[in-house]
Amino acid sequence: MNSTAFNIFRQVGLLVFTPQCFDNYFIDFNFYDVPCFKSTLSQGLSLGLILGSILVKVPQILKILQNKSGEGINLYSVTLDLTAMVIHISYNFINKFPFSSWGDTFFVAIQTAAIAFLVLWYNGAKSQSFLYILVVLGVCYVLMGGLTPISVLWSLTSVNIFIVVAGKLLQAWTNYNNGHTGQLSAATLILLLAGSLARIFTSIQQTGDTLVILTFIASTAVNALLVYQLVYYWDKTVKTKSD
Repeated sequence: MNSTAFNIFRQVGLLVFTPQCFDNYFIDFNFYDVPCFKSTLSQGLSLGLILGSILVKVPQILKILQNKSGEGINLYSVTLDLTAMVIHISYNFINKFPFSSWGDTFFVAIQTAAIAFLVLWYNGAKSQSFLYILVVLGVCYVLMGGLTPISVLWSLTSVNIFIVVAGKLLQAWTNYNNGHTGQLSAATLILLLAGSLARIFTSIQQTGDTLVILTFIASTAVNALLVYQLVYYWDKTVKTKSD
């Protein structure tokens, strides 16, 4: 491989490998470096999560649009989820953590806001749907525009675990009361569970922040509960839609 081709290969490789790990693997041919393996695995998972997050809630959005209904989707749950995401993004952004450690939350937050907009829209609250988005944008500006002290962001992040859990449990309670999962998308729930599980590992590797790690552990637990309900209520959900 000539020098030009190798330099191009190196630049592409640095999307996943650190400079030291790239040299270890492709110059020194040292494939037994455990820290490099963990770092590379973490970065690869992070990039995969970011790419996957661009579409993770699209099945849910398409399902709402197709049925012109947000039945079974708890708006309070969606709002708490979005609140937790905005706090998480703001905390990581202000602390200048690498985008690879929180970029997937950024894209999922955009899609979550779209879901809230559609639920309001199809419930006949069209003016409120636009107001909802304006409020979300305003909160983002306050938290990330230098108007909020880092100590406040830390405090918000410390309660983020409870927000995440509360949001998912509200949806779980709605499913329980309805006896089915309504317009919830199976693909979206499964992808969210897989993503939160992977984020435990990448957060340990890339941030080392205990609050962030605990938040993803809690998120994984409640996402698993929703996937369990998805399976448990599957037949009833299908029957409800066919009626």
